[in-house]
Amino acid sequence: MVKQKTIKNEISLTGVGLHTGKEVKMTFKPAPVNNGYTFVRVDLEGSPIIEADANYVVNTQRGTNLEKLGVKIQTSEHVLAAFVGCDVDNVIIELNESEPPIMDGSSKYFVEAIEKAGIVEQDAERKYYVVKEVISFVDENTGSEILVMPADDYQVTAMVDFGTKVLGTQNATMKSISEFKTEIADSRTFSFLHELETLLDNGLIKGGDLNNAIVYVDKEISPKTFENLKVAFGKDSISVKPNGILDNLTLHYPNEAARHKLLDVVGDLALIGTRIKGKVIANKPGHYVNTQFAKKMSKIIKIEQKNQVPVYDLHKEPLMDVNKIMAMLPHRPPFLLVDKILEMSDEHVVGLKNVTMNESFFVGHFPGAPVMPGVLIVEAMAQTGGILILSSVPDPENYLTYFMKIDNVKFKHKVLPGDTLVFKCDLISPIRRGICHMQASAYANGKLVAEAELMAQIAKKN
Repeated sequence: MVKQKTIKNEISLTGVGLHTGKEVKMTFKPAPVNNGYTFVRVDLEGSPIIEADANYVVNTQRGTNLEKLGVKIQTSEHVLAAFVGCDVDNVIIELNESEPPIMDGSSKYFVEAIEKAGIVEQDAERKYYVVKEVISFVDENTGSEILVMPADDYQVTAMVDFGTKVLGTQNATMKSISEFKTEIADSRTFSFLHELETLLDNGLIKGGDLNNAIVYVDKEISPKTFENLKVAFGKDSISVKPNGILDNLTLHYPNEAARHKLLDVVGDLALIGTRIKGKVIANKPGHYVNTQFAKKMSKIIKIEQKNQVPVYDLHKEPLMDVNKIMAMLPHRPPFLLVDKILEMSDEHVVGLKNVTMNESFFVGHFPGAPVMPGVLIVEAMAQTGGILILSSVPDPENYLTYFMKIDNVKFKHKVLPGDTLVFKCDLISPIRRGICHMQASAYANGKLVAEAELMAQIAKKN
């Protein structure tokens, strides 16, 4: 079991926001289990909280920007990437402005602060989403695509093609999150000269200088542009290096641009809110496609968590076979609707039924297109729950189980011949005076097919 982690001590950094140009203080604080990453605007009344959630993304121009109830957080990706890269699950990020400090344009200083604060395990298990099939998102306008495929660990590959001679095609790969701190964290943000001119014209990158963004020169620089750049960056002189970047910076890696794009992917996918076990491949990633993919993943995970599709080894020797079930339940074929009990505790029970074409109900229930009657699915869930309640007495053979109430019944998918039905019943409240109140669910083909809230009572046979 991998436990959740938070930081041991709070720690603060100060700097300038890249786009706002404002001085900002950012403080990392320990957070309780299942908190995730939360931003707190301490400069605003009530210190409003914005969770790092893909559904709060409102703008992805020059960064991933969040907004909740009118409160904004700009350029969140580099900070979030640092926490994922340091294997931290829960943290509170306090800001006295809307934008974290840009520092050197990478995650390096955030990683150093996290390590200085220390990392501690918490008394709760970390939850993962295990990728079982390929999931993808494509931006039809740009051709950008992100997909995730099954893998034992969280891996990311970024493939970028900028279509310029100065940069061209680059790839970067992180085979394990443990590589983030040494291979990815110090990769700095970058811009092309033509983008830089537009940003300056629109009053953006007010906190930019030649120390926190690599500028790739993808066009001829006019004397006027040289003068504008000198004013914008507060420099007496600016020149272009032989490798096509503005001076005062030396690349950390030949593929630093691709590594930074990978860093952005890690930060943006932190907005999913759940750790991933799978390999992410990002082709021409950007904040828009990254966050759209994060929204899609978040939705898929929430649906699966809501349905709570359990996974059991159906070939494992059952806890109870049909003979043991018949010794406890007063039902016999064709009305015995449970074949096996797979597991059981004081609070839950899991049963199984193999639905075959030989079932008696298929003779009369849509014989031309056989479907298992929904009422019999409910009855099968009740019989499974009956095993749980009868197991609470020393002589179950002397008792009968009767329905008292059925609430909130929902049928979601058809059950057909050849399906394997798995029933899971969880106690809503402890069994008292022979009364059992439970939430029952039925699954087939990896989907929730039916659910109901059941109440039953056992009574001694006359």
